Amino acid sequence: LDHGGQGVGGSWQEGANVPAPLPRSLQELFYEDRHFHEGCFRCCRCQRSLADEPFTCQDSELLCNDCYCSAFSSQCSACGETVMPGSRKLEYGGQTWHEHCFLCSGCEQPLGSRSFVPDKGAHYCVPCYENKFAPRCARCSKTLTQGGVTYRDQPWHRECLVCTGCQTPLAGQQFTSREDDPYCVTCFGELFAPKCSSCKRPITGLGGGKYVSFEDRHWHHSCFSCARCSTSLVGQGFVPDGDQVLCQGCSQAGP
Repeated sequence: LDHGGQGVGGSWQEGANVPAPLPRSLQELFYEDRHFHEGCFRCCRCQRSLADEPFTCQDSELLCNDCYCSAFSSQCSACGETVMPGSRKLEYGGQTWHEHCFLCSGCEQPLGSRSFVPDKGAHYCVPCYENKFAPRCARCSKTLTQGGVTYRDQPWHRECLVCTGCQTPLAGQQFTSREDDPYCVTCFGELFAPKCSSCKRPITGLGGGKYVSFEDRHWHHSCFSCARCSTSLVGQGFVPDGDQVLCQGCSQAGP
C-alpha cells in the first residue's frame, strides 16, 4: 500500500464516464493497480478505515483482519474462538483446534504432535487410551497393546501364558489345564495323568490319543495287547491274568 503524491483538484466531469482527479488536500492511496481516496479506503464489510490497519484482499474485496477471520478462518472446536491466520493449529476429521486447545480427554494435557486415539468424539493420548479401554492380561493385569492370546475367554500376553510346572511358553503349543492352571503336555502327564500298565508312560488323552481302562488299570490303545501273543485286545474279549491280560485263545491254552 502506497501513499501517493498530491493530485490535481477537480470533481466528476459532467457527461464523462471517468473519475475526477483527486484534490490536492487529500492523500492518494495505492493498492496494486488500484487508487483510493484515503477516506474511501475502507473494509468492504464493516467500513472500518484501512489506512492504518492490516487488511486482506479476498476476491477483489478489501477486508479488515477481523472481518476476514470471521468470514474465512476456522472456528476452534474446543473454545469456539477464531483460529487466526498464521497461528498454530491442528486439524483432524474436518475440525480445527488451537494447538493449546487440542487436549487428551483423559489427562487433559495438550496432544500437540503426539500420537492419539479417537473414540466417539473424544481424543486420548496412547497411555490414557490403554488405561481406559485396552484389555488387560489375566496374569499380570497389564494392558495388551498388540497381539496376545485368549485362554478361557480371557486375554493374555503371549509371554505370560506359560506352563505352571516348567514355565515353558504355551502360546501356539498343545496344552491342558488343572484347576484353571495351564500345563504343557509333559508336565501334566508327569504330575497328574494315569500311567499305562504296560509301558508305564503317562496317558494324557491329548492329540486324539485313546486308551482303555479296566478296574484301576489303564492302557494306551497301542499297548493293550495279549501278554503272550501280542495280539491287540482293543475291541476284543480278554481275560485278566494277574498283572497281565490275555486274549481268549492264550487263556484257554493254559500256562
